[in-house]
Amino acid sequence: MAEAKKFYGTGRRKSSIARVYITAGKGKITVNGVEVSKYMPYATLVQNLKQPLVLTASDAKFDVEAEVIGGGFTGQAEAIRLGIARALLVAGEDRKTLKIAGMLTRNSRAKERKKYGLKAARRAPQFSKR
Repeated sequence: MAEAKKFYGTGRRKSSIARVYITAGKGKITVNGVEVSKYMPYATLVQNLKQPLVLTASDAKFDVEAEVIGGGFTGQAEAIRLGIARALLVAGEDRKTLKIAGMLTRNSRAKERKKYGLKAARRAPQFSKR
C-alpha cells in the first residue's frame, strides 16, 4: 500500500521549535509521541493549538504529529499552532481564512538578554544617595 501523503510545517515561538506533520485521518493529535491532552497540562493550550484546524473546518480531516523542543508549554503550544497553520497551507487549505485570523504570523517576542552592570535585562541595582 502507498504511503499516506504527509504535509510539513515548521513553527517557532520564544525558544520553542516545532516540526509538524499532518496526514489525512480522523483528527488525532500527538505531541512528542504522546496524546496532546496528556502532554499539555491545560485545556486552554490544547484549544489554542487546535485553532487553525477549527478555522478551516479540517479538525476531523487530518491527524497531526508534532515534534517540539525547547521552551515551556505555552511557547510549545504556539509553535505547534504556527506549524499546523503552515502545514495546512501546503495541504491546500484556504490561505485567506488563516491570514485574517493571524495564524500565519510568527510571534517574534522573545526574552531580552541581560546587560552588564544590571541585575536583569533592564533592572538596575538599587540607587543609594549616601
